[in-house]
Amino acid sequence: MSNTIGLFFGSTTGNTEDVAALIAGHLEGYALDQHDIAEEGLTAIPNYDLLILGIPTWDFGELQEDWDDLWAELEEIDFSGRTCALFGLGDQVGYGEWFLDAMGLLHDKLQEHGATLVGYWPNQGYKFTASKALSEDESQFVGLAVDQDSQSGETEERVETWVKQVITEFGLE
Repeated sequence: MSNTIGLFFGSTTGNTEDVAALIAGHLEGYALDQHDIAEEGLTAIPNYDLLILGIPTWDFGELQEDWDDLWAELEEIDFSGRTCALFGLGDQVGYGEWFLDAMGLLHDKLQEHGATLVGYWPNQGYKFTASKALSEDESQFVGLAVDQDSQSGETEERVETWVKQVITEFGLE
């Protein structure tokens, strides 16, 4: 089993890419390969047993364009034996009814295809109306919740805390 982490993200405005870079910075000292799916697609996913996937939610709960273009390819990937952690970006003020919906859709897709999911994150400290990214009991998000539009000041601390959690849940500590 490889301990190299595959970090895959899609980013239109650069916010998700910036958060991916922050995550990578906190993983310094661990084997990590970053993949912008707009440039590289998803073909390298089978090379990793440990995955971090970043997805922003657009408009009214929609997938970001790079993820949307590659969504059907996820059907072809067997995630059995892979441990995945998710981070999602959304705007809880402007789009509070669909906050992080894309991360919830990705979570469900990965779960359907055998992934073990880690990195769940408490939903305290956020103000939103609804989200498909909530755990079954609605106490947590299914991954790190980032809002660069209205809570950018919280991002660094949230990423640092979440990365430590994921390192432990990946069994790398």
